[in-house]
Amino acid sequence: MDILNREKLKEVLERWKGHPSITGLMEKFSQLQSYTNKNYKNLSSYTKQKIKESKYQLVELPYIDVKEDPVRPELDLKFRQTYGRKILGLKDDEGEIAAIMCFAFTNEVPKTVEEMDSLSYDAALQSVHRAGVQGSIAIAYTVWAKKKGGGRAIVNEVYKMVKKSNHLSRLVTLSPLTAMARNFHIKNGAKELQVNETTQNFEYDITLEEWETALVKAKNFLRIK
Repeated sequence: MDILNREKLKEVLERWKGHPSITGLMEKFSQLQSYTNKNYKNLSSYTKQKIKESKYQLVELPYIDVKEDPVRPELDLKFRQTYGRKILGLKDDEGEIAAIMCFAFTNEVPKTVEEMDSLSYDAALQSVHRAGVQGSIAIAYTVWAKKKGGGRAIVNEVYKMVKKSNHLSRLVTLSPLTAMARNFHIKNGAKELQVNETTQNFEYDITLEEWETALVKAKNFLRIK
């Protein structure tokens, strides 16, 4: 996207830091458009999209066709549900699954699927002595959309879920070593944690306030520092 006045836009984004909520971004929407050539048809269409996103619901799925997974189709259903691992689906307002994300819960950040398997096993054993509380790090090791916009939306909903959790302190990915995975997570507000031999880890900072998360996404999308 071309920036018509990069310095002015950067100045506006910095001023947003004073807003306590996402409503500040909505109030500045028309001003943002005046500095870029990225336009919705109107503010109403933008608002309707945000309202649609708010109607999503995270649900745990007992079954999926693993062959649909474009990232890790080799991981069977048993693997995805062993040692406390979960499969979450994003149900939209039509009652259909718009996206799927699979998780493991660990106390360390894994660099490989094999390491994640071992770490989530250890966390599961430790949970026996912790009233069932398993792992403080949610590891998202695969995500895919079944509907347009589902990938971004499930990241947003999972972020909110982890942020509200009483025992989860981090949201980290175990992503394939591809440009597509990197672009997806950076665009959605994550930061590169580390690049490994066959994978890469990105982290969504759940300590950020809502306006700070929106600011990170806006800057990444508009490619400004």
